[in-house]
Amino acid sequence: MVILHPISDFIDCDFTVSDSSPSYYYQGFCPQSGARLTLPRTPLSEAIAHGLMQHFAKDNYYSREGKMYGILLVELPNGEQRILKAFSGLLHGCSVVEGWVPPIPGRDEVVFQEARTLAQLDAIKEEILTLKQLNERQHYEKLSGKFEEQLQAMSDRHRDCKHQRQQKRQQICNTLTPEALTIALEQLDTESRQQKIERRKLKRQQNEALQPLQQLIAAADERIRELKQQRKELSRELQAQMHASYSLTNFAGRSQSLQQLMPEGSPTGTGDCCAPKLLHYAATHHLKPLAMAEFWWGASSVNQDKIQGEFYGACAERCQPLMGFLLSGLKPNPPAPFPSREGGVKSPSPDRGEVTFIYEDEWLIAVDKPPGLLSVPGRYRDRQDSVFSRLCNMLPDGMTLATVHRLDQETSGILLLARDRQTHRQLCQQFQQRKVRKIYEALLSGFVKVEQGTIELPLWGDPENRPYQQVDWQRGKPSLTHFQVMAREGDYTRVEFTPLTGRTHQLRVHAADARGLGVTILGDRLYGCRANANRLHLHARELSFKHPQLGQTLHLEVKTPF
Repeated sequence: MVILHPISDFIDCDFTVSDSSPSYYYQGFCPQSGARLTLPRTPLSEAIAHGLMQHFAKDNYYSREGKMYGILLVELPNGEQRILKAFSGLLHGCSVVEGWVPPIPGRDEVVFQEARTLAQLDAIKEEILTLKQLNERQHYEKLSGKFEEQLQAMSDRHRDCKHQRQQKRQQICNTLTPEALTIALEQLDTESRQQKIERRKLKRQQNEALQPLQQLIAAADERIRELKQQRKELSRELQAQMHASYSLTNFAGRSQSLQQLMPEGSPTGTGDCCAPKLLHYAATHHLKPLAMAEFWWGASSVNQDKIQGEFYGACAERCQPLMGFLLSGLKPNPPAPFPSREGGVKSPSPDRGEVTFIYEDEWLIAVDKPPGLLSVPGRYRDRQDSVFSRLCNMLPDGMTLATVHRLDQETSGILLLARDRQTHRQLCQQFQQRKVRKIYEALLSGFVKVEQGTIELPLWGDPENRPYQQVDWQRGKPSLTHFQVMAREGDYTRVEFTPLTGRTHQLRVHAADARGLGVTILGDRLYGCRANANRLHLHARELSFKHPQLGQTLHLEVKTPF
């Protein structure tokens, strides 16, 4: 079975290698020395990956299911260069496919248990789906709504009748004799009692009709909870077995199980991704890795949100925690930021989904956040991937990191983090005291008439409609932004924003609101942009502040990616 492929299988012999720098680095820290270890994604590795994509495009076999694929450019002991290729997980149900890197040792030991567990998980999924789609649920909602309408109509009618009775009581008290008054008042009281009986009767009918449905739905919900707990336990058992069985080897010749590498556990599928499979194979066959590239091919599920043909880096939950160990034995070669102006650094923007270091010392870190990635983890499990969580997994001192400020999920650009409490406190003070200069660049989906100016509007966030912000002169907090038109590009306007306050969605509202610029930022659907765009065109381009420990002004700048 041929696993080492010549480069000519993917690109033409006369292919010219670009001299541009790597677009991404796989990186981690050596568990023994603490040195940063890196493996680049180079223009050559991307070209090889594109060659593999061209092969996929001609064969529908690879488009039937979406998954990550990867290639690793390696050097043989004799100096020749070859290509390894791998897929994540299973390829149409198979773990071993001719021409592809095999799974990491240990899978064979649990393959039967995995198949049985996956079948059980599928059965649980189907039962949960059936229980969620019970006809009784729709019947209950429809019937409940009908009774609510009847009760509301009855309440409205009874309220009008009560008002009429009150008026009649006032009239008859002054006109009727005592005997006639007693009879009239009794009639009014009888009418009131009859209406109460009428309401109780309708409520009883409601309970008799809805209670059996409620019991069925409650039983179904209890069963769903049991199934979810069962699913969790099955996944945990399978994960524990795989962690104990899987054994990874690095370039220093050391081997460890996933259980040893990640004693606190990790998501199902750890060890089955492309990068660990490629690096483990290269390490165990004495192949020197030169460059690696991973990309998505095939359909993407809603939760994955992957784009066919796009390059992606090490995933935060499954791969990144293993990188330091897997790359151990390679020569340390950290990607250094390159200087811009005095006291600052400048870096190219990251690819989609990748976090790029633009400045780092022993006190703080600055990264270029891509659009679509949270600054910090959200409340729920499906929103845990963030700049903060990725760095916590990647860095040896990740547990001491603290975020100084945040960017909206769809905004890209410079994000600052502190590595100790004192630095964090001092940087936060600078932000609070407005001593940090922030410059954003945005592309607006329309024509801005004025060249420059200041926008000052009070912003308020409705608790019932978060995170949407609106101008509210009574409840809003003051917000202030300077703006300068940079260029007009067809139907769009490129604008530089300098916010003097830091309210949620400040620039987005100041751009969209008619009392601001009256033109939405391109891609800002939350505030009414209808133009077709693949992202929010807002970028935190520059950040200037006083370094808490060094005392000098640090100016950071990153290239605007649009």
